[in-house]
Amino acid sequence: MRSSVGYYYESLLGREVDQIVRKIAIISAIIGFTLHLLIWLLIQTERYSLSGENMEMFNSPLSSLYTPFSILLAYEVYQLIRTIPESFSSSVGKQYEIATLLVVRDILKRLSNIEFQDGWKIDEDLGFLIVECLAFLVLFYTSLIYQRISKEIKSENLEDNRLSSFIFSKEVIALMMLLVFVIITFTSMSGWIESVFEGKGAVNREIFFLDFFTFLILADILILLISYWFYTDFGNLARNTGFVLSTVVIRVAISSPGVSSMLLFVLSGIIGIAIIRISSINFPTKSQVINPSNQ
Repeated sequence: MRSSVGYYYESLLGREVDQIVRKIAIISAIIGFTLHLLIWLLIQTERYSLSGENMEMFNSPLSSLYTPFSILLAYEVYQLIRTIPESFSSSVGKQYEIATLLVVRDILKRLSNIEFQDGWKIDEDLGFLIVECLAFLVLFYTSLIYQRISKEIKSENLEDNRLSSFIFSKEVIALMMLLVFVIITFTSMSGWIESVFEGKGAVNREIFFLDFFTFLILADILILLISYWFYTDFGNLARNTGFVLSTVVIRVAISSPGVSSMLLFVLSGIIGIAIIRISSINFPTKSQVINPSNQ
């Protein structure tokens, strides 16, 4: 059973496959950007026309950035699934990177549609754009701090057989999440394409990501419950519970409208920074383990 799971994991989520998927994602992003820009140019020269909400994505050449960012976000989701067997903190770190890119994509979309007013007056669109930029800075800072500190924190040691059992459990969950990823991608794309033909092809961050983060929360909770079987240290359990909390906040932020969503994204970043800071203070770092302080 374990050998079969390991084989499927390496075949679908291994390093070599990741390199292939990465190249496909980059090439697809370039092609998507070019095609999006070409459609915008055809619309501007009146050689092609769209109506209804479909025009939302072709108001400006900046709108063409939405397509490659969406493709790169899909690749980031794939990488998130790959990190599930590695560690809880690595997976959560990827979630913050995805949240950061989601906010960036929203900012680019808003910039392509915003209409500025004369004078000193700050209208609603500009005010919300400022809030989005602040949320991006908080999430970006969180992602960088997370990467730096989480690499230094020493994970709790487990016996080899217990560690392999825990990793096996997470590989099974990762393969299940990959299946969920494929299904949600297919259903989201088919639903959006159908709406395009109906003249209702508006896009937002709820497409795909709302459903995916719902399943991701369930996967995180399942991993948390399984970890209770292997870990007895309260610090590790409390830290991982805090990580699940931050994921829940990100999921609520994705589904929330207006400024509320940005405030929730900021809150998730603050929770993440607080947890990782507290962990760095109360858990031994790798440097401390390798070079303990002189007595």
